[in-house]
Amino acid sequence: MDESGGSGQPRSGTDEATERHGEQRASSAPAAGAARSGPERPEHPTGPTPPTAAPGTSEAAPSPDRPHDPTDSAHEAATHSDPSSGAEDGAEVPGASPDQAEAPAGSGSPDEAGPSAQDAPHGPSDGVHPHPEPEHPRTLAHSGTGKAQPPRRGREPGGGLLMGRPFGVPVYVAPSWFLVAALITWVFGGQLDRVLPELGALRYLVSLFFAVAFYASVLVHELAHTVAALRFKLPVRRIQLQFFGGVSEIEKEAETPGREFVLSFVGPLLSLVLSGLFYLAMLAVEPGTVPGVLLAGLMISNLIVAAFNLLPGLPLDGGRMLRAVVWKITGRPMSGTIAAAWVGRALAVSVLIGLPLLTQSGVLGATQDHVGGMDTVTDALLAAILAAIIWTGAGNSLRMARLREHLPELRARSLTRRAVPVETSTPLSEALRRANEAGARALVVVDADGEPLSLVREAAIVGVPEHRRPWVAVSGLAQDLTDGMRVSAELAGEALLDTLRATPATEYLVVEDSGEIYGVLSAADVERAFVKAMARPS
Repeated sequence: MDESGGSGQPRSGTDEATERHGEQRASSAPAAGAARSGPERPEHPTGPTPPTAAPGTSEAAPSPDRPHDPTDSAHEAATHSDPSSGAEDGAEVPGASPDQAEAPAGSGSPDEAGPSAQDAPHGPSDGVHPHPEPEHPRTLAHSGTGKAQPPRRGREPGGGLLMGRPFGVPVYVAPSWFLVAALITWVFGGQLDRVLPELGALRYLVSLFFAVAFYASVLVHELAHTVAALRFKLPVRRIQLQFFGGVSEIEKEAETPGREFVLSFVGPLLSLVLSGLFYLAMLAVEPGTVPGVLLAGLMISNLIVAAFNLLPGLPLDGGRMLRAVVWKITGRPMSGTIAAAWVGRALAVSVLIGLPLLTQSGVLGATQDHVGGMDTVTDALLAAILAAIIWTGAGNSLRMARLREHLPELRARSLTRRAVPVETSTPLSEALRRANEAGARALVVVDADGEPLSLVREAAIVGVPEHRRPWVAVSGLAQDLTDGMRVSAELAGEALLDTLRATPATEYLVVEDSGEIYGVLSAADVERAFVKAMARPS
């Protein structure tokens, strides 16, 4: 399908820190999830598995590609996860209240002797660019217990055995493919025994070749989606061959309905072309021979893949094409998704009820001698699996559409915390005092000219006991700024999430286009806003 239902809302969670002096408990979400999440990746599943009967037999059965569950990236990145790593623990930044910043009275320990917070050197003037505060305001002046870890950079896309990188896109064979290859080899080999009994045990070698050749055709189908996506400047995370076919994980949605239609149609089109080529090759060989049987099987298999994927319901390619048409007519992508998703659900019910009935009636080529008993149970089980896959994929597409609809509500400017600039030598207690006076919830370490150097990490503040804060410089608790940690205040929606995902961190410096410091963006605040937006109905 053209988009998964990514791999893509961030994981959410809570980590409560107990406030001192009777303050209320404040919940905080893991910082890493928001930094790594985003819309789930668009996918193009390639439809049914090959017929497991040789030409002329009655046991061909299509199976669609398993859709990528968007919650893998989101609950992954994702689902984006497409499918993948868990969220890190995070906590709101606790600090010390001004009257608690002093060293305890009577402390005579030499290593704790030093100037009081009031005598500490002062840095630049407090306060920066004014702006609204995000929800759950909390000052830096209260200490608590908790942990926060900077998120790890997302793992490289995996998913099985790496087979190559055509067009720079990794192609993986999932472990489940070996299961379906063995199944095809066994079933198709049994059918070959009827058509070519003289092969003997070699029939299983021929069947294995058929399984590999069929999945090579599936790879061509997926490469068609991939090439079209790259042509439209859409990044492709990977191609994966798995039990039910193949999946092209495209990380962004097409910008226009026309591109959406083309992106979805090229896969079935290539399968139809391959079916025609196998038919022409079959005419050039003698019927009833090994090449003739293999070419006929590949022709039928690719024809089934194309026909199944052209069915007009999500998550199939035909559903993406229907979505593009409705999008073009209404001007709203969401309307197209809703229409194609409900058609997909109707299709799932039709498969659940209709496939066993068609098999029983002999419409699919089965004779009465082969109908009944275990075959009936197998047909019903296959229909249930197909229906569940289609129904789930349609629901995932609806969820991802709602995600994209709410993404513009995430704006860096409205989520940014007020911050105060402090020099590198400023004691932590003094920095916290200034932040509390200014109503700020973040600290930016600057040089003598006011240029930002680093951000004081929330987790580092938590780890410093209150009685030590007058003698701990903020520079020792700060994370150096990198280019990826400077975020424009104008970023919003998917662009904001893409920026955070590119450089995972717990805090980011938000700047105006002029370079002026606007504040600090916490990944935990982004995730909280994301979860709240997703909870609202469309």
